[in-house]
Amino acid sequence: MCVGRSPRLVLVSGICLLCIAFAEAKTKVTSQPFGNTPDGTAVEIYSLEDGPYQARITNYGGIVVSFKTPDRNGKPADVVLGFDDLDGYVANNNDPKGGAFFGAIIGRYANRIAHGTFTLDGQKYSLPLNNGENSLHGGPHGFNNVVWKAKPVANGVELTYLSKDGDAGYPGNLTTTVRYTLVKGDLRIEYSATTDKDTVLNLTNHSYFNLAGEGSGDVLKHVVTIHASRFTPVDANLIPTGEL
Repeated sequence: MCVGRSPRLVLVSGICLLCIAFAEAKTKVTSQPFGNTPDGTAVEIYSLEDGPYQARITNYGGIVVSFKTPDRNGKPADVVLGFDDLDGYVANNNDPKGGAFFGAIIGRYANRIAHGTFTLDGQKYSLPLNNGENSLHGGPHGFNNVVWKAKPVANGVELTYLSKDGDAGYPGNLTTTVRYTLVKGDLRIEYSATTDKDTVLNLTNHSYFNLAGEGSGDVLKHVVTIHASRFTPVDANLIPTGEL
């Protein structure tokens, strides 16, 4: 996705996209320390609680650490996969063999960029490689591997990060804001970004789900529905072909 100068791009994803007026704010939002990164940066974890539902999000990588929800019989379970502490996420994100990006914000560019290069406005840009010959999910120091500024908002938490011009090889000073809200069991994730230079951008969340609860077995009987009229296939190296 190409982004021009000074636009406001808004992308929305979530388990259930339901418009809720903030006037109905009833979700309890709290925070506490979650440890420190290897360079000593303090990290927090936010807890969003609404009745039997609880989501925990850390400002390290914007990771959804847990999402507890009752099943049809009222039994609660954590339906996302991940680690119990910050060290687990840091180690996974910096695994030289490649991590799993558990629950994290992915950026600047989700999925693979072939050979770690792209051309925009006649200029060629080179990115660090972390997936064989390709750059995956923003490279080895993408949005999943940085500490975001965080503040509580109605029903949730808002994270902001400034990726400076040239960061990981991408053009433009890019300010990205990601807001998580929890209302009546619906976890909503909203993305917005502004840039001062033409650039490329493809944001997403990388949570893994097991609706029976983490550690309860495989997900081979799960059914995923995507309400999309078109999709782009990938080639043998998982590079999008651009066809629709």
